[in-house]
Parts: sequence; structure tokens; C-alpha cells
Amino acid sequence: MSTLVTYLRKQSFNPGIASVFINPFFFIRSALYRALKKDSARLSGTLMDFGCGRKPYQGLFTVDQYIGVDLEVTGHDHSSSLVDVFYDGKTLPFADNHFDSIFCSEVVEHVFDPEIILPELFRVLKPGGRILLTVPFCWNEHEVPYDYARYSSFGITHLVSKNGWSVLSNTKTGNFARVIFQLWALYFFELFKKWGKVGYALSLLIIAPINLLGSILIPLFPINNSLYFNNVLLAEKPLLSK
Repeated sequence: MSTLVTYLRKQSFNPGIASVFINPFFFIRSALYRALKKDSARLSGTLMDFGCGRKPYQGLFTVDQYIGVDLEVTGHDHSSSLVDVFYDGKTLPFADNHFDSIFCSEVVEHVFDPEIILPELFRVLKPGGRILLTVPFCWNEHEVPYDYARYSSFGITHLVSKNGWSVLSNTKTGNFARVIFQLWALYFFELFKKWGKVGYALSLLIIAPINLLGSILIPLFPINNSLYFNNVLLAEKPLLSK
């Protein structure tokens, strides 16, 4: 495990104000966390976290059972993952209509053929059950080579709808100005990360002022949502589904 990965794993997925000085992903992660927090209460019962990794958002959900599922071969190692069940890439090892809820965050872009996994997610969800799904719209390539797609709000809505769900809402996280400041921070992080711990420290000398300046200036800019970070989509499996 690289020192860079060790440092990143200490970064919160719910960055508070103090994180403005140390989190290279401050803007995108804080925006995503707020959107997930808003919709998390709409999931209940037995929940599957598909693509769970370290389950960074588990604390947002109040459910009866939280089951983490992930692919064994991905663009990141599972040395610190909290996977309960591994998925073989074809068939989820659960009966039809097994789960009350599904959470799937930043996963579909890493699936080469979403037409394989989306029907599987639909199959194991109970009629009336809900899925909370997030996908990136504006972000650099990551977990290479397993990074296949970016989805607009219209594209992900169409993809989910055609696979049987009724879309209840689709929230865009961030806005044009927020994305600009985040991409500047991301640029310097990517530039220095190959130097490990030293590079991370050097990048913060530039990233911290970018984050701080963005936090001050972003509220002053007119809001433009045509460029944004993520789609956070809430959808429901119709009651008549079998």
C-alpha cells in the first residue's frame, strides 16, 4: 500500500470546514455527502451497498441490515475494504426480491456493460424498493483501466428508466464555479501524487489556498448547473414488478 493511499484513506468523505486545508477532494466530496444525506432516509429495511469498498457512507443509513457487495477484481485493492459478499460480474448471489433498498455510489461508470448489472440489481430488489445511485459527470479518469463512462442527467435517467425503475428524483451536485475550483485542486494533486507523502504535502501548499479561496468566492458567482460533479438518482421498483 502506497503512502499516498494511506494518507487519502484518512480523508473524510464528509469533509468539514477544517478539511478545506487538507482534502484535495473537498468540493466534490462535500457536495456528494450533502446530497446523499438528503436522500438516505428514503432507504430502509435490508440494504445492499453495491460496490461498497470501505462502506464510507454506511453511517448515513438507518436500516435493519447493511450488506456490502463488491467485485473481487477492480481498479483498487480490497486490503481495507469491508466486503461481505463478492460479485462474480454476472449474477448476484441473492434470490429475487431479496433487498428492500440498494445503494450504489460511483460504480456504474466502472461497469463496461451496465445492461448486465442493472437488470441484476432490479431482480434482487423487492417491488416498491428503492435504489439510490450516484455517477460522476465531471471527473478525471480513475481506477484505470476500469473507467468506462460519464453520464449526463439525461443519460443516467434514461438508462435507469429503460431497465424498469421509476425515477423519483435526480440531483446534480456542485455547479460550474465549484467544479472549476475543484479541478484546479485536482490538477495539482495529480501533478504531485507520484512523489508519495512528500508530493501530497507539497500539493497541499497549493490546494489549501485554492479550497479556501473557492469557499469564499463560489457563493458570489451566479449559479450555473450545466457543469457539475455527480448525478444522485433515487428510483423505485414498481409494485407490479415480479
